[in-house]
Amino acid sequence: MVFEWFAELLMNTTKETVEPAMRAAAEDICGDYPDIVPLETRNLMGFFISLRRLMMECGVNDFTFTDLTKPTHDRLVKIFSYLINFVRFRESQTQVIDEHFNKTEKTKARIDTLFMENQEMEQRLEEMRRSLKANEAQVKEKVRRNDELKARLLELRRNQERIAETLERVKADKARRQAQLEEKTERSVRTRQEVEKLRPYAMQSPVSLQSALTELSENLLREKAQIDAMEKRARALQTSSDTFTVVGNDVQACIKLLEDISVELQKEEEEESRASRNKEAISERGNNVREVEQTEKLLQRQLARWNERIEALRKNAQEKAEVAQARMDELRDVQKKLREERAEKQRDMERRRIRIEQTEKKVRLRARQHVVLLC
Repeated sequence: MVFEWFAELLMNTTKETVEPAMRAAAEDICGDYPDIVPLETRNLMGFFISLRRLMMECGVNDFTFTDLTKPTHDRLVKIFSYLINFVRFRESQTQVIDEHFNKTEKTKARIDTLFMENQEMEQRLEEMRRSLKANEAQVKEKVRRNDELKARLLELRRNQERIAETLERVKADKARRQAQLEEKTERSVRTRQEVEKLRPYAMQSPVSLQSALTELSENLLREKAQIDAMEKRARALQTSSDTFTVVGNDVQACIKLLEDISVELQKEEEEESRASRNKEAISERGNNVREVEQTEKLLQRQLARWNERIEALRKNAQEKAEVAQARMDELRDVQKKLREERAEKQRDMERRRIRIEQTEKKVRLRARQHVVLLC
């Protein structure tokens, strides 16, 4: 029929092309009774709707179903006149129509491109979210390790304070014993001087000589006891020095752990730089997508929070490393002083031992002389 030919020419629409849509509508409306509306009838109704839309575009606003089934001569003349005028107008505007059609095709292609880019951006955004979750787990692990290091450092600090208190007590005890030893040494020197003064009288009195020998033997025994006590104290100082060495090794291990944390923080900074580059790429391509902009703002806030946390961790680790290094230097100085004091004490003990041996030789010599005189 003529109307179908015009519809196919101008709209690329026939009764066959509207059949799928009308069949779907019939299934939706009629349900289990699709035969209520025959196939030809519903296809004709669908074609009439499309044709009436074409007639309204051509200027025929009163097109009815009667014009399609039983048109009159006047109506056909009017309708065909409008159709011919529309076809002429369309032929005269072919260039404009083609231009708009090309623009439409370009717009469709651009929409497809933007859709693909949007899909790609969504995939990259999902990857960034997964990476962010992985980084969050790593940061939690590092925070946990940092807390463990804090607890370890606090324990070492308490141990160091206890050792420092013990060292102070040892130093005070050492000073007291050294004063006692000096006093006894001075007393022994005075006693020797008195013995030298009384030697002529002692040679004449065996009883006095015997008492002097007894007193000297007692003094020697006391000196030996003091030397034994000083040797025990030296061993205690050696034990304290070994303890300081162990504490120093623990502090070195803590410093090494802090260096490992610094390396991990540097790796995180590299991850942040990669994330910032990805963010710049997203910001360049995602200006026309509102969801990407909102996600970018959220990622920026999260990145700022992570940067603040990482900066706080870096400062905390640096401060702890400096404190640990300063404490290590102090421990080294204390250990050096303890070694010097121990060496000085050993030299003093060696001198006293030599003096005691010489005194014992003199006492034995005097005893032999006394025995010879008695005989």
